[in-house]
Amino acid sequence: MIRNVKNIIVPLLLVVTIIAGHNTGSAQQKGMMIRISEIVIHPEFLDEYKRILTEESSDSIRLEPGVVAIFPMFEKEHPTEIRILEIYATREAYESHLKTPHFQKYKTTTLNMVKSLKLVDMTEIDPETMTKIFKKLKR
Repeated sequence: MIRNVKNIIVPLLLVVTIIAGHNTGSAQQKGMMIRISEIVIHPEFLDEYKRILTEESSDSIRLEPGVVAIFPMFEKEHPTEIRILEIYATREAYESHLKTPHFQKYKTTTLNMVKSLKLVDMTEIDPETMTKIFKKLKR
């Protein structure tokens, strides 16, 4: 299902490194949770799914202090293949996220749009460098 895995994983790990650096090293040592969600969407629902996902990820960052990053993206050559980099300060922050109204709305309204879902838990390799890399981003 996933095409050209190397072209997906390497950029995603770079993004993990950059975005996770937004948080302090102490939070990482206290059990930061990093996950990549691999989602395939039925093509006829793609635009609606992206709209709902954009709203959910924005609300999560804005409303939940324990959500460090929810960074949705899609494969250029296969736009129905969505990847979401999720970084939570702790496992408890993740579990709390699952109970929020905005996540529940996302989950229930997109259920029939999702063809497949795979959750891949990740671990950072170099938390000390992450904070330095993130500081280079200016937007």
